[in-house]
Order: sequence, then structure tokens, then C-alpha cells
Amino acid sequence: MVDAKPVLIQARITANNPVMPGVFQLKLRCPEIVTAARPGQFVMIKCGADRLLRRPISISGTDIATGEISLLIAAVGKGTDWLAQRTTGEHLDVLGPLGRGFSLEPGADKVLLIGGGMGIAPLNFLAEQAAAMGKAVTLVLGARTGAMLCPASHLPEVNERVLCTEDASVGIKGRVTECPDDYIAAAAQIFACGPLPMYRALAKDPRFNSGNIQVSLEVRMACGTGLCYGCTINTRGGLRQVCRHGPVFNMNDILWEELADL
Repeated sequence: MVDAKPVLIQARITANNPVMPGVFQLKLRCPEIVTAARPGQFVMIKCGADRLLRRPISISGTDIATGEISLLIAAVGKGTDWLAQRTTGEHLDVLGPLGRGFSLEPGADKVLLIGGGMGIAPLNFLAEQAAAMGKAVTLVLGARTGAMLCPASHLPEVNERVLCTEDASVGIKGRVTECPDDYIAAAAQIFACGPLPMYRALAKDPRFNSGNIQVSLEVRMACGTGLCYGCTINTRGGLRQVCRHGPVFNMNDILWEELADL
């Protein structure tokens, strides 16, 4: 499937609501992006006239009927703090959809999604598409504490949901990297999104050596279109740009020991 060319539009904000402390959901009306977007892709948003560089934000869902995309955003810097303060009716300068997304195999009837913290954002969109294709979806989602887990009201409808917290305040005590063997063995495809330590743990775990695991990387990006080479990483196939060749990669293709902290 050939990805559609990105478009640059003025997208109207239709909602901007808090989801949990420090995290908000932004909805934008941009039908041109909705019809082209695939799970794992992202948009680049201009955050105010005084900030030259756009911010890359994963698409966490689409609504064909309303022409809206949903973005789950953590307010962790000046750009995202600025976005958190926007109100309904305002317009944002948005470029997208960008990047290479997840690839669901038609014959994979059972899929496993592994998310750490804000990694739920692109997995939300992926779960929606997998369910629409009739696949059985298991979501394993973890965080350090229950307060850092995305609320159930903002999680996708899946066949089975497993929550993990390191402090045992919610669900199973432990990390998502300690995913039960049964879930791994039953999955025809595995997808993951989370912080770099999570990926490194998965890459070292022999249970995940099937070669059929797709991961979404989050790195600093300047342009989001492959022009600046600022997001280049080293892989077994040579140098690759996360914004253009990713952000989704096969986990075993990445040279994790050479990847700087994201």
C-alpha cells in the first residue's frame, strides 16, 4: 500500500480536554488527513508563531463521519504546553499524515499490542483498525503507577486488556516486558510502543525473537519529512530516517546498542 502524500492545512480544534494529569486529548477537523491516515503515522503541528520547529504527534484515532483526528498529547515542553492551552474553534497549522505506519497482515487473526505509558497513543488507532478487520486484539498496557495509566474511557475496545503497574496499584505488579508467555505464543503479530528501556528489554527477551514484531520509535524531529536528516538512526540495513522510513520498524532491524536515549 502506497502512503498518500501529506497535506498542509489549517485544522480547526473541535475539542481539547484533559485525560489525566499532564495529558490531554486534542481533536482536529481535517478530513484530508483522516481519509489518508494509517495507524502508526503522525502529524507535525506548528506551536505558535514564535516557534520555528513543528512538534511531531502520533495519530491516536480517526473518525471518518466527522472528519476528525484524535491526538493524545503529554504536555512536556513549551510546544506541547502551548497546545494544551488551545481552545475549541481555534485553528492549527498541521502537516500530515507522515511516516510509515504499522502493517497488519490479513491472515493474522490474533494480535498482541504492548504499550508503555504514552505508547498507547498510536496503539489506540491500531486497535481500532485491527478490530474493524475482525482480528482478536489483546492489549497489555503498563506504567509505573496507576495514576500514570491512561484511563479506561480513553482506551480502545479490545478482546482482552491486561494492565500492569510497577507499584501494583492497578492490575498486575510488574512491567509490560514481563508479558505472560501465553499471550506471546498466541499472537500472530506483535506491535509495541513505549520508551527506549522497554524496547531494549523486549529486544533482549528470547520470547520476542520471532522477527515479526513492529515497534514505533519516538525521536526528536525537526522537519518530519526527511529533508534535515536529524532523526537518522543506524539499522541492520544501514542508516534510516525515523520520520521517513519509520516511525514503525521491525524490532530486530534496529541496532539498539547504538541508539541514543530518545
